[in-house]
Amino acid sequence: MYFIVLLTAIQQHMKIGVPKEIKNNENRVGMTPAGVYELIKNNHTVYVQKNAGLGSGFFDEDYKEVGATILDTIGEVYASAEMIVKVKEPIAVEYDFIKPHHVVFTYFHFASSEPLTKAMLKSKAVCIAYETVEDEDGSLPLLTPMSEVAGRMAIQQGAKYLEKPIKGRGVLLGGVPGVPPGRVLVLGAGTVGIQAAKMAAGLGAHVTIMDINMKQLRYVNDVMPNHVVTEFSSEFNIRKRIKDHDLIVGGVLLKGAKAPNLITRDMLKEMRPGTVIVDVAVDQGGCVETTKPTTHEDPTYIIDDVVHYCVANMPGAVPYTSTLALTNVTLPYVLRLANQGWEVACAKDQSLRKGINIANGKIIYEEIAEAFNWSVDAM
Repeated sequence: MYFIVLLTAIQQHMKIGVPKEIKNNENRVGMTPAGVYELIKNNHTVYVQKNAGLGSGFFDEDYKEVGATILDTIGEVYASAEMIVKVKEPIAVEYDFIKPHHVVFTYFHFASSEPLTKAMLKSKAVCIAYETVEDEDGSLPLLTPMSEVAGRMAIQQGAKYLEKPIKGRGVLLGGVPGVPPGRVLVLGAGTVGIQAAKMAAGLGAHVTIMDINMKQLRYVNDVMPNHVVTEFSSEFNIRKRIKDHDLIVGGVLLKGAKAPNLITRDMLKEMRPGTVIVDVAVDQGGCVETTKPTTHEDPTYIIDDVVHYCVANMPGAVPYTSTLALTNVTLPYVLRLANQGWEVACAKDQSLRKGINIANGKIIYEEIAEAFNWSVDAM
């Protein structure tokens, strides 16, 4: 007990690295100049890779002005830093940069990638995932802003891909006087689902939102306009609704685990040609059986005349909004980790402790092992 009190009394000096995101069309950045300013003020050193913030509208000069050191290469950033603050999970070319002394704080979504999980176990680094940091009420504060962006974007993108030149049904979601509006089916009444329903309703579409959580459905029923209809989610009800809905949004998340398959391959044949599926849950494996991750450069593919939009980093397309929304919520945790060191910070903060997915070559967050049918004890 005294040991922890003593540790907390000592202000840590930490070297923090902010690399440029290298995933396809990922323009967000792990920290804004405002966040870097706070870290420098707390006596930390921050290394930012050259042009890391450019895609989000932040220039190297902005970072230099607040005291950051600009480094040319991603390798230099990893080599200089003790803690890495990113947006997306490291990709294969980054694996070898990650060493046992690193704390990596980013979105990992381990349950959807076995190679990533194995690489991070091998690195023996401490991997703290934004998406599993959990408040006492069960909410996910670091996932919420990106879910809000992705939920709203799902309708924006879905409306576009319903257009005929892109092989959609040729439906205008809002309709016009004398013509009924398009029909949107939203699977999941969490953050993604509610934001998608809000946007679709705003366009004037008819919206059906499904969930197995009656408490959430009551909430949606209370706050949404009358043309947003709630329905209990079951395979029977989903099969019934997909036949006459134009746009289907998959927004189901199981914390840290793989998303459930709510729409199976055989169901596609029951949909009308040109129906559009936007699977926001693609990061966690997707809630449609035929989902496979796509990129902003090549966002869609067609199976059984159904257009699938399954971009794994949707908020990356609106990086200015996304970076600000994300760093608003991550900065307090970054400061805690930097000021106290990860062990003390996680010991004192239960929410942050739930973010530890992998540490020192061991899986800490059990749902990851379950996703691959591994035994945690065998790790």
